[in-house]
Amino acid sequence: MEQNAAACMGLAVAVLSSLVNGSTFVLQRKGILRAESRGASYLTELIWWTGTLGMGLGQIGNFLAYNTAPAALVTPLGALGVPFGSLLASYMLQEKLNLLGKLGCLLSCAGSIILLIHAPRTDNITSRVQLEEKLLDPVFLGYACVVLALLILLIFWIAPSHGSTNIIVYIGICSLLGTFTVPSSKGIGLAAQDVFGNNLLSQRALCLFILLLVTLVCSIFLQFIYINKALQYFDSSMFGAIYYVFFTVLVTLASGILFQEWSDVSFVDFLGMLCGFITVSVGIILLQMFKEFSISVTDLRKVTSKKH
Repeated sequence: MEQNAAACMGLAVAVLSSLVNGSTFVLQRKGILRAESRGASYLTELIWWTGTLGMGLGQIGNFLAYNTAPAALVTPLGALGVPFGSLLASYMLQEKLNLLGKLGCLLSCAGSIILLIHAPRTDNITSRVQLEEKLLDPVFLGYACVVLALLILLIFWIAPSHGSTNIIVYIGICSLLGTFTVPSSKGIGLAAQDVFGNNLLSQRALCLFILLLVTLVCSIFLQFIYINKALQYFDSSMFGAIYYVFFTVLVTLASGILFQEWSDVSFVDFLGMLCGFITVSVGIILLQMFKEFSISVTDLRKVTSKKH
């Protein structure tokens, strides 16, 4: 009963965090554009700092959510920030949101509900000892090495020459870093139980706690840098939408390998999660790929009247 109550609380925090995160990209881009129009640094813009503060609060909310509910249940809720950010961007940045975009918002929300219904309800790792075993698993270590190699390639070779022209470069960096932030957030909660919960301080637990904390801080700091780089060159709604898809796929993969939350999921629930993710992805595609088209309900009525 207590576990279900904690999971519900985690989901509520996750929903609130996704809405906050959806607004941060818009506020930061608004600050960047205003600063560029004045020929000044965006560090002088209050609205940029508001978005940055919101990003910090969103990260704190995510940390709490990941420590009270399964990652496979929390991560998909980030989809709710995509339509919210797009609606906000259409108001604050005059970014287009036509009929297909509004349908995309609806599909994104519907897909998130499907994901919630079919996602795992319980964690398979509930102690620091279990966490240590999973962190030393050869499969996870191999995955972590591949991610680190891709990050080094993107940050030091590809981003300097192609980052400003290809949105996937910065999104790839931020999403790959997310594969460390989410497991670290959840791992810190487990390690903290032994570090602060016992009278006798566990040296092993303390080392793990510090390692995960440093990993989390470094990952969030690098994400912050490359998110702002991306917002200097690309629309906030486009960045948020594509970022969600990449981030969700990579974080779900990393959490599945480390925490094995999918081991107890039935085939029907797996298909439900897949359908939910496809629904969200289609909604995001409608939201972004056709945003330059001027389509409204009035246009559809005109086409229908011509046929008759």
